[in-house]
Amino acid sequence: MSRPDWDVIVLGAGPAGALAARQLAAQRLRVLLVEKQAFPRWKVCGTCLNGHALKTLESAGLGDLPAQLGGVRLARLRLALGGRSADLPLSEGRSLSRSRLDQALVEEAQATGAQLLPQTEALVAAASPGARSVQLRSAQGQRSVTARVVLVATGLADRCLQPPAPIRSRVSPSSRIGAGCVLEAAPSSYTSGTIHMAVGRHGYVGVVRTESGQVNLAAAFERTHLKTCGGPAAAARQVLEEAGFEPLPLGSGGPWRVTAALTRSSTPLAADRLMVLGDAAGYVEPFTGEGIGWALSSALAVVPLVLQGLSDWDPRLERDWAHRHATLIGRRQRLCHTLAFALRRPRISHALLLAATHLPILVTPALNHLNGSFHRHAIP
Repeated sequence: MSRPDWDVIVLGAGPAGALAARQLAAQRLRVLLVEKQAFPRWKVCGTCLNGHALKTLESAGLGDLPAQLGGVRLARLRLALGGRSADLPLSEGRSLSRSRLDQALVEEAQATGAQLLPQTEALVAAASPGARSVQLRSAQGQRSVTARVVLVATGLADRCLQPPAPIRSRVSPSSRIGAGCVLEAAPSSYTSGTIHMAVGRHGYVGVVRTESGQVNLAAAFERTHLKTCGGPAAAARQVLEEAGFEPLPLGSGGPWRVTAALTRSSTPLAADRLMVLGDAAGYVEPFTGEGIGWALSSALAVVPLVLQGLSDWDPRLERDWAHRHATLIGRRQRLCHTLAFALRRPRISHALLLAATHLPILVTPALNHLNGSFHRHAIP
């Protein structure tokens, strides 16, 4: 840990950062994985691993991990709005708490040789010939380290890239705010193995049971409505009522946490010996576990480019990463963005629900594509 120079420094130990660190350490590289929080940790997330995420883990040699951790198999999506609901089959998927998933991926990275530095804040500094500097700050003090390549996988609230950093994040003006909490119990109507998605006029709430039997809530609300309601618990209660779902004991749950704005983009995605991936590279509102799938897929996709750039960084790698990210992840994010656009409009969303109820053959293929069908280059 005391060494000042590394082959690769990965900032952020979520799914994207931990998996990238694991894959790079497996190449016998000196990898430092920096995380500002302590593990295990809880994060606002739908806890769903869709087919895309499961296939990506399989291609990394971790296909058995979700089942080993007790992930609950997901069989259907119950979509409700305006007092009506439709049950749609899911081809594959598992529900697994983020605290358990993230901890397991970090342990996998450590097992291959990556070094974890938790409870440490990082700030990307200037590039020099053959390296880039990172400033680290923790309870033990401050220091500067360098790496031949730095990967930023710090999620939505990215504070390690500050002006005049070469990569900047732009938030969509219409972006919703994420929120979530965990309940110890819920009515029996919220069955295990089902994603319950309630859509309201000002947001949506996803409810799913995890491997521990707890009930995880992940929601997205309009920023102004969240303030008008007085907080995420009241906003979630209103959405569930509008959709026709049974009330949840929201007052007995753990503390609600609110995220940064969900819909955002970063430009460019790379600079001299620096690349961003995972949520830090861009994000839109997810629905059935797409977010973790994007993060894991980006982790595998970036590894070949990092290996190319270790000895001799070529600016073409920056363009290659932008193209690869757009091909593997940008298309899926645009599909989610289109779905979010439709669900914000009552007439369109009601038409979609009617189609799902009476003509599922028209809706199920799109859901399967979103959940688990792949572009032929989706897994590097």
